[in-house]
Amino acid sequence: MTIIEKIHNFLDYEIETPSSYGAFHIVSLVLIVAFTVFLCKAFKNSDEKSERRIAFWCWIVVVVLEIYKQLNFSISFEEGVFVWDYSWYSFPFQFCSSPIYVLPLVAFLPSGKVREALVAFLGTFSLFAGLAVCIYPNDVYISTLGIDIQTTVHHGLQVVLGIFFALRRFDCENPPKKKSYLLGAISVFAVFAGTAMLLNIVGYHALTALGIDETFNMFYISPYFECTLPVLSIVDDFLPYPIFLAVYIFGFGLVAFIMMTLVNSVIFAVRKIITKTKLNGNKYA
Repeated sequence: MTIIEKIHNFLDYEIETPSSYGAFHIVSLVLIVAFTVFLCKAFKNSDEKSERRIAFWCWIVVVVLEIYKQLNFSISFEEGVFVWDYSWYSFPFQFCSSPIYVLPLVAFLPSGKVREALVAFLGTFSLFAGLAVCIYPNDVYISTLGIDIQTTVHHGLQVVLGIFFALRRFDCENPPKKKSYLLGAISVFAVFAGTAMLLNIVGYHALTALGIDETFNMFYISPYFECTLPVLSIVDDFLPYPIFLAVYIFGFGLVAFIMMTLVNSVIFAVRKIITKTKLNGNKYA
């Protein structure tokens, strides 16, 4: 066995596929919650420079794990022969892949409306996508340990950073206006969705011309392939494509609003509890 084969076998280590709310999933959730609490408490009063560093290093982690994922899905050994067969369905431009492109911009873009729109996207759309997978992993777990770790870290960081950035924006003396915050997030989502649609059209025809018969469905909005996302797959089965697309866009816009509202509700509730505790403490002092 060559050194390359040994490395491949190590990175492709097989386990029994984890189940939803099994040991692997529960431990993952505990670690995600713990890291979220740590980051939000440790860097609550940090400056923008620290915020940028957090975005940068989290981006490095996400990119390294994504490279591993792409190699793992595309490399195999057949009878001792190295084989490369790119898995087009895993092309890194899905909804949950957005932090790969957003985090470096948050880390390096000058302060301003564009950067704040990207931060708002992390605290709404990206947060929801991460929560959805963490709460209902469904078929994201497979029998490869490294990929299960990759998907846990990737989606877990979406939750951690989404909450971290949202709290930093709203749990302060001068929070942004909710309308402008949400519109900024929606603008970023629109750019991603539009790019995904362009990739779907160009990718489908390019792959077909090359004789490659693989699913290429970025953001799961391709007019050529069925949507496999929970709930939306049902909508896709029963409604014409234009209506499905409208439901998709409206639905994600709605959950972004819900995420923003949820964060603000938690902040309000915590402040109320703290205020009540202080008042009771003064009363009995």
